[in-house]
Amino acid sequence: MTTPDTTQPDSTAQRTTETSAVGPFPRVGIDAVALKPTEVDLARATELTASTLVVDYEGREAFPEADTLRALAETADVRVTTPVRADGLDPLGDDSLSDSIPEAVGRVLVAGHGAYLTEEESQRAVAPRLGEASDRDPDAWVGTEGVERVALATGATQFELLSRSTERDVRGLRAAGFDGELAVYAPTVLSDDEDAILDAVGAYVSRRAPVRRALPDEYEADSAATGRAREVLLAASTDFAIVGDEETVRGRVEGLHGAGVDTVVGYPARGLDELLD
Repeated sequence: MTTPDTTQPDSTAQRTTETSAVGPFPRVGIDAVALKPTEVDLARATELTASTLVVDYEGREAFPEADTLRALAETADVRVTTPVRADGLDPLGDDSLSDSIPEAVGRVLVAGHGAYLTEEESQRAVAPRLGEASDRDPDAWVGTEGVERVALATGATQFELLSRSTERDVRGLRAAGFDGELAVYAPTVLSDDEDAILDAVGAYVSRRAPVRRALPDEYEADSAATGRAREVLLAASTDFAIVGDEETVRGRVEGLHGAGVDTVVGYPARGLDELLD
């Protein structure tokens, strides 16, 4: 598994660096940067001091051009997220969009979020498509959200969303003998300011099922949140995201690495400016 050039993978204590020149994410031990093509200018990501970039899928219209992916791949290891039920990326149907992905760019195979799938696409079977896609690309990562057992059966790198039980679950997998690669996706905010945290990840954490159940019927999901809603959202931000000052974030990342996570993928929830300034 690729790790930042400034780290030594044999020691979590050595995942940080003595110089700030490497940038905020590598400095706190985060191994890869996630990018949302509708929220950032992907061309700017070539300026990041990151050895691995993971491009999220936000619909076919937002799928990166081949030249953009190729330019990113000249500066880092790049993976692009491909929902196996989506037209153009379906290994058992229309996979024409797959042909546009440069050979140097890897994949993250996922079932696909309903927000980016048509009704017809969402009805397609996931298991045979994940199996076929992972057979075609044995180096691909496989997203586990909603399809944990199917993903595990592929034998590929498991890519899961951070949750309050991630460390416990990973330790359990390792104790049971799982020796495959594990990657974890986490929205990240390098700040301990409560309003900044809520503005960056409040809406995201509010959509996680345990959080939805704990929230009142009416609430704001950003810095305008008050009372019970604010309390729930702030607590959830430490369960489902990585937030805090650099020391706090570094400690959380080291905890994940120590539990057995190979790659922590941080999504800069406040944008690329936080990583580039």
